[in-house]
Amino acid sequence: MCHRNAPLTPTGRLRLAHLVVDEDWPLRRAAERFQVSHTTAKRWADRYRRLGAAGMHDRSSRPHHQPRRTPADVEDQVVRLRREHRIGPVRLAARTGIAASTAHRILRRHGLPALAMLDRATGEPVRRYERSRPGELVHIDVKKLGRIPDGGGHKALGRAAGRKNQARTGRGYVYLHTALDDHSRLAYTETLPDERADTCAAFLTRATVWFAAHGVTVERVLTDNAWAYTKNTWRDTCHELGIAPRWTRPWRPQTNGKVERFHRTLLDEWAYHQPYTSEPQRQAASPDWLDWYNYHRPHTGISGQTPASRVTNLSGQHT
Repeated sequence: MCHRNAPLTPTGRLRLAHLVVDEDWPLRRAAERFQVSHTTAKRWADRYRRLGAAGMHDRSSRPHHQPRRTPADVEDQVVRLRREHRIGPVRLAARTGIAASTAHRILRRHGLPALAMLDRATGEPVRRYERSRPGELVHIDVKKLGRIPDGGGHKALGRAAGRKNQARTGRGYVYLHTALDDHSRLAYTETLPDERADTCAAFLTRATVWFAAHGVTVERVLTDNAWAYTKNTWRDTCHELGIAPRWTRPWRPQTNGKVERFHRTLLDEWAYHQPYTSEPQRQAASPDWLDWYNYHRPHTGISGQTPASRVTNLSGQHT
């Protein structure tokens, strides 16, 4: 590939060589004509004599001999260990006695992707997908979250005082039910007291209404194989709403990875973002964070756009 400031492209090199070789132009005259040095003109003329027009293209800059290159048996060992144990360059380096940077280059040379790009169960590259329009598929999942006792937990009071306060005021959990659109990443979340079948079905009904108010018609929902999503209550509710239910393969949470990743963001940026002193205080901060996520937060999974910007006219309706 030619440098952007290169004076000669392959076509220009061929024209220069043609003048020198076929039309007997002096090297200096041809070099002046194309505004290059006479040594450059000679190089392309000589290559044209040996290789013809095919010699006018760039060659690889890789050296012909690499006496310090890692031995082939070490490379084979690195590749084998990576495939068998799925470990990264640092651990590969410790096992093979080479530098981590060398292990990294070997992995790249053999076309082995980063561990983050591999399926944990099979070791195969993750096949990412995205539906073509909003509402075509909505991911649904539940995240169990420890309730904050009145007065604060360990984040606000420290571990010892937080543990005493929690023992005095009681323990418990809240359940974050989330519906997330596959195409736009637009998200709807409710905090509910449990994850029973009727609770999940009622959440789906409200989520469908919420998406409809935002211009999205839910066509399919994808859930894991949790007990609540396999009961007739869930199936009947989907049928009444005109939604096709889908389920992930057993032991493959990656299939529902978009909503799993959303929950991780939710915990980092809202649930554990600051030391709340009570559960109502944390819940009061939830609507503002969700509004920011949908309308203002750039999403790296959709090229830095906001979820609302991928729904027709939605961003313009927001105030």
